[in-house]
Amino acid sequence: MTARFLSLAEVQEMLSISATQAYSLVRSGELPAIQVGPKKVWRVEASKLEEYIDRQYTRTRERIASGEL
Repeated sequence: MTARFLSLAEVQEMLSISATQAYSLVRSGELPAIQVGPKKVWRVEASKLEEYIDRQYTRTRERIASGEL
């Protein structure tokens, strides 16, 4: 069974980004997340991470098509 929610450390590892970058994506709202438990730890739903990745592919294709990249 695949986990429904991922920790920021797991997101960080999956995207090969720093902890600061993962936290920034969540705090900006670019990557939707929730806080759970008494320590208010961040969790990202796996489907939301996949949606974020799909959006990034679309943005990259648009930037290439426009000549920006």
